[in-house]
Amino acid sequence: MTHALIVIDVQNDFCPGGALAVPGGDEIVAPINAMMPDFDSVILTQDWHPAGHSSFASSHAGKNPFDMTEMPYGPQVLWPDHCVQGTNGAAFHANLRTDGDLILRKGFRSNIDSYSAFFENDQTTPTGLEGYLRTREIERLTLVGLATDFCVYYSAVDAARLGFDVSVQMRACRAINLDGSLASAETAMKDAGVRLI
Repeated sequence: MTHALIVIDVQNDFCPGGALAVPGGDEIVAPINAMMPDFDSVILTQDWHPAGHSSFASSHAGKNPFDMTEMPYGPQVLWPDHCVQGTNGAAFHANLRTDGDLILRKGFRSNIDSYSAFFENDQTTPTGLEGYLRTREIERLTLVGLATDFCVYYSAVDAARLGFDVSVQMRACRAINLDGSLASAETAMKDAGVRLI
């Protein structure tokens, strides 16, 4: 069974000093780099938003970062502007190895956010990652990256739902923990059959 490491969104805007900094986000870079040689394949995802993305609070009059709004696909957290295409904030952390097999960009459709590496937030529009993994005959996935309770969580649950053997290496993840989101994400991942290690 071919085993892939999926590195989720280890980008400058999610690291200390970034627009949507995850506490300790930079602490996982060295552990992730050290893990890479142990896998048959390494895939990195990159949040890649156009300016004025609909998930940005700045795109909604009277709204502030971390407010909620309703999108056609359901509830959406409004974020500070982050990971705008071509900016330094969207770049991978300078010390992260990026010589993997695939870099998958997500969140590039202006009117829909994308937490999961597999689907946009409507839960139906695919990113293409499933097809890539099936073609490569990759069945086992270990996820690491940022943030545990959003993009890692959604990616892990979708991967399990699609029938992959999924684990999350918690020491190589960090969380935003917005209003208890980490505890609920951990419970939901376990309920979906994801192993937290």
